[in-house]
This record gives sequence, structure tokens and C-alpha cells, in this order.
Amino acid sequence: MRVWLLDTGTLVIDQSHITWNQGAGTPVRFPTYGVLVEHEDGLLLFDTGYDLEHVNEVLPFELPEQEVSQTIPAQVELCGFAASDVAMVVNSHLHFDHVGGNKHLPAAEVLVDAREIAQGRNCEPFEALGYSDRTWDHGAARLVPISGDVEVAPGVRLFETPGHTIGHYSMLLTGAPDSRPMLFIADVTYTQDSYDRGVQAGFHHDPVAGVRSIQRVKDLAAEHRADIFLTHDLEAWGTYRHAPEHYTI
Repeated sequence: MRVWLLDTGTLVIDQSHITWNQGAGTPVRFPTYGVLVEHEDGLLLFDTGYDLEHVNEVLPFELPEQEVSQTIPAQVELCGFAASDVAMVVNSHLHFDHVGGNKHLPAAEVLVDAREIAQGRNCEPFEALGYSDRTWDHGAARLVPISGDVEVAPGVRLFETPGHTIGHYSMLLTGAPDSRPMLFIADVTYTQDSYDRGVQAGFHHDPVAGVRSIQRVKDLAAEHRADIFLTHDLEAWGTYRHAPEHYTI
């Protein structure tokens, strides 16, 4: 498999949203990205970043920075494909910064936790901004509700890691025996520091489930000897390969 990390821009949130109840009053810029996987069964995309127009309209205080070159169609093309080539989208969850590019992939099947779909459509008031981008639910969307741990293709496994949201998933990619598996934990925890200390993000649906999910991804990483990829850590992001560079596993 070849794996590309698609740069979809950056946003700003308070430190207390990164580390629950810690560091309030400190703004932090963080990255968002999607993971494009070239698999023998087809082209798969895990998460699709945010939509700039939506964020400017609804969440301008997050100070979005996204160039045209950082949209999903442009990033997929950077890897040598067209957006229409993407056969499957997996959304780790349905927050605005993970679904903004879904609308550019109308031909793809979209795998999402069944409870997450229900919550995204009828969320609690405190979740309203998180679920504010509803373009994932357009009339032609080919939503495929899933539940439990799922292997969507050989070497592509999804693990339930709820807490941040009710139906959150992480993705493990495994390939040749001599390659290091890649574990994408989405929003289980945001940064290396919070991962190391077991501190979840300030936004969560169920903090008890969130703590357990942090331990679960640590156990998965140890069991599979996988490299952890953090989603919202600008320092870690700077050490990763970005499209058009890729990983081979």
C-alpha cells in the first residue's frame, strides 16, 4: 500500500480544548489532514479536513488558514489521482474538521459509525459547533453505517475508540512484514504530550470512554508495533511526510 497525508490547512483553538481543563487562555494553531490509501481493492480516504467557507461563516474565531492547494480535490490530484477515483471514505467521526471535503467525493461510499450518524443528525446543544458542517449528509451521499471493529480491506482495520464523540474510529494500516504498521488515532487525543500523559481533549461526548480509548490505542500500538500518527499536533505534523511524498507499507 502507498499512503499519503493530505494537508488540509490549519485552525486555532485554546489549549484547554487540547488538554482538558489545562492551559486556558493560550491559543494554539493545529493541523488538519486526510489519509489517502492506495489499496489493491481501491482508493480509500480516511477523513477529509474542513471546508474553508463553512469555517469562515460559522467558526471564524478558529482563524482558518487553507489555500486552494490544500482542498481535498487539489491534494488528491497532487498524489496523481482525481477526486472521482476515491472509492471509499472513512470518517473517524463527523466533526466539521474531519468531513469538510466529503462533498467533493460524491461517488465514494462513506463508512461512519451508525451511532455517529444519528448523533450528527440530532446532536446535543453542546455539540452543535462540532457537528455544524452537515454537507456530509447530502442527498446523494452513499452512507454505510458500521459498528464494532471492522476490517474494511486486507490490512485496513478500524477500531472503535469512542469518547471524543459517541462513534469515533481509529484506523490501523498493516502491510509487508518488514514495514511498520501505521495507527491513525484521529481525535482520541490531540498531541504527543497529551497522548503520553493520557489527557484527552476538552471536547468530548463521554470522558470515561475517552480515557479508555487512549489506553486502547496505546495497547494497539504496542501489540502491532505500530507508529502512532497524531492529528492535531503541529510539531508532530512537521515530522511527517506530506503529499506528494508518501509512505509504503
